[in-house]
Amino acid sequence: MKIKLLICALAMFTMSVTNAQELKIGYTNAEYLLGLLPEAKQIEADLRAYETQLQNQLKAKYQDLQTKIGDYQANEASYNELIKADKQRELTSLQESLQQFQTDAEQSLVSKRNQLLQPAVEKIGTAIQAVAEENGFSMVLSAGSPGFDVLLYASEQHDISELVLKKLGIDPPSGN
Repeated sequence: MKIKLLICALAMFTMSVTNAQELKIGYTNAEYLLGLLPEAKQIEADLRAYETQLQNQLKAKYQDLQTKIGDYQANEASYNELIKADKQRELTSLQESLQQFQTDAEQSLVSKRNQLLQPAVEKIGTAIQAVAEENGFSMVLSAGSPGFDVLLYASEQHDISELVLKKLGIDPPSGN
């Protein structure tokens, strides 16, 4: 009976070791890969240009508001109550419009970033999938994004970043 139990335990241990060997897990840092894509510089340049455009519009709106506030303060004593009230409503409206534009600009910038990055992210995802399939990885985890890591520890031998870069046609930088 003890021999049967020992054989059964040994068989279960062997099966668990065999199953563990079938499970191959790798990891990569998608931000690192993205930063090395040739189109990353163009994406960054396009995003900076869009951000500059939004900042210039915001500055123009702010300067317009400041000019009207200065005009109101300079001429306030000469305004009757009806004109004062109208000017105050106009200034309040301009200030609200400026705040709304700033909020919309921030949202627009995030949307533009996502739009510009989507093709590159899809390209990296396709390359990761191909590397995983070609090299028999059961899973590929994400690393390198503080707060969003799916990986708490891994040996560097399981880092597939260089394989993905090669799949993308990019020579990995030396020293990484």
